[in-house]
Amino acid sequence: MDPRGPRFSAWITTAILAVVLLTGSWRLLAAQTVLFGMCAFISLKLNPWGHVYRFAVQPRISPTSEREEAAPLRFAQGVGFVFALMGTIGYATGLTALGVVATSGALVAALLNAALGLCLGCELFLLLRRHAPALARPR
Repeated sequence: MDPRGPRFSAWITTAILAVVLLTGSWRLLAAQTVLFGMCAFISLKLNPWGHVYRFAVQPRISPTSEREEAAPLRFAQGVGFVFALMGTIGYATGLTALGVVATSGALVAALLNAALGLCLGCELFLLLRRHAPALARPR
C-alpha cells in the first residue's frame, strides 16, 4: 500500500477530530468511530478518504516505490476506534472531560501521522509483534 494514502486520510481525520473538539459534536465523532471500526474490523478499502486519494490525488503525483503493510494500519485504526468510541461515549453522556481527553488523544495520533508520517498505532503493532507475537499475529 502507498504510505501517502494513509497520511492523506490522517489529514482529513485530523480536521474532523479538530471540529469535534471545537464543537463537542458526539454525532460527528460517532461517524468517525464507525469509519475507524469499518477500516479496523472489515477492510481498509472502506475508507472513503482512501478512495479520494486513489482516484483524485495519486494520479496527479509521481509514483513511489515505498510500500506499507496493511496489518499495522488496520491495528492503528482499531486503536483510533477505541479512542473515538470513548470520546463518543463521553460527549454523548455528558462526561465532557472524557470526550475531550479521548478525542485529543486520537487527534494527536492522527496529526503525528499526517504531519510526520509517525503512526503511533503502527508502532504499537510492531512492538506487540516483536514482544508478544501471538497477540499481533495477522488474520
